[in-house]
Amino acid sequence: MEEEKDLEDLAMANLRMRRIDGGSAQALEQLTKLRTQLSSQAEVVSPRGREMTEKVFGEALPPLRVVERICGDIAARGLPAVLHYTEQFDKVRLTAETVRVNESDLQKAHASAEPEFLAVIRRVRQNIMSFQLGLLHRDAVLSVAGSHRLCLRYRPIRRVGICVPGGAAAYPSTLLMTACPAQAAGVPEIAVVVPPTPHGGYNSDFLAVCHELGIEEVYRVGGAQAVAALAYGIDGIKPVDMIVGPGNLFVTLAKKHVFGRVAIDMLAGPTELVIVADESANAEFVAADLIAQAEHSPGVSILITWHEPLIERVTAALNQQLRELDRGHLALESLEQFGALVLTADSEQALEYANLLAPEHLHLATGDAETLVEKAHNAGAVFLGHYTPVAVGDYVAGPSHVLPTGGTARFASGLSANDFLRRSSVLSFTKQGLERVANDVRVLAKKEGLTAHAASVDCRLNAPANPNVNKANKKATSKASKTKTMAVET
Repeated sequence: MEEEKDLEDLAMANLRMRRIDGGSAQALEQLTKLRTQLSSQAEVVSPRGREMTEKVFGEALPPLRVVERICGDIAARGLPAVLHYTEQFDKVRLTAETVRVNESDLQKAHASAEPEFLAVIRRVRQNIMSFQLGLLHRDAVLSVAGSHRLCLRYRPIRRVGICVPGGAAAYPSTLLMTACPAQAAGVPEIAVVVPPTPHGGYNSDFLAVCHELGIEEVYRVGGAQAVAALAYGIDGIKPVDMIVGPGNLFVTLAKKHVFGRVAIDMLAGPTELVIVADESANAEFVAADLIAQAEHSPGVSILITWHEPLIERVTAALNQQLRELDRGHLALESLEQFGALVLTADSEQALEYANLLAPEHLHLATGDAETLVEKAHNAGAVFLGHYTPVAVGDYVAGPSHVLPTGGTARFASGLSANDFLRRSSVLSFTKQGLERVANDVRVLAKKEGLTAHAASVDCRLNAPANPNVNKANKKATSKASKTKTMAVET
């Protein structure tokens, strides 16, 4: 054992992390490769994952084909297929009765939870709810007196499924960061799926958090089979309208497969962090943040700086800290495979590269972070200054930690309460209002060759007045005027 520890320490002391010279012709190519190598298109699968899928299906299948087989089978056979794949992949034999966590188990878990732990959960929930409730869209109304009333109306999604990982560790924070925004939006039904593991569906702390949040539907199902069960519905699990939450490559590809049948939050890959730092940065802080992302294994951890001495100080700090961590060997592998230390000419080039990478997390560890952030356009979440580590966003701050990865922050955003709201246009015209726009409808309908559209307007204008319709319109207008909305009168 001591010999193994010595060898591990020796490996730690020889961290070989990729270095990129921002002034070289290959810099952009190297950074682009970093951005894409862990995206959902990269299909990074562990050797164990490849071995397991080959054993289950009798042949070596690419991840996308594996997901298609699983989803198709569950759509056709339902619960028996879910139980089959759960036994094959998770090595747990469940029944129709044990798939769902019963209410008594949730209550027992909550009763046995440490008071300090529950107190933390309550404080974090309050942080998240306070932030998310302040974001919610409100109905907007445009009224033109005597003519028409236009409304953009928001309503919560009826039923949401939440995927929570549970293979390598328990993640009550992921439950908080997905369920609380949904609850802030007013989603009436939430179903949680989590692998049937000691870190997942059999984890007492996790079940205690479910009970604390008022979540009654918890199912011991993980992976692509969980996504398919939520999307298609099976015996004991009603289909949902939206699926959110992180997972491995198979979960991500399954969400992509069922998108269109249900809504999804995003196609997220492994976690990533870019730190932009100057001479004011503390090397110990920077190293700790890089390791914190890398310990997810895999995870992308990149330092970009124009202060060259910082790179050497951070490298030394990384070697020291890796030796002291339980998951140091995993973080080391991730840093060497997916990490980078990037030297740029100045802050302008550093922000250019950061925007190119469009990371999930961007940390501006500089003395002028408040100024630099105005130039940071592409990031899931931005952390400013030396005392705002990514960990506060992961656990306690308030914005959801479910964020876009793989460079998709160029066009995608993090999960929020507003993602759980559907918006609909509501239009109401009087006869006079219809008369005002009738000719415009006729011209456009004629141009498009859709004359029935014009006829649908003309038949109303040419019809004799209906007193009952007029009374109904007046009543509806009066009721609408009392609605608490943001109105613009014209």
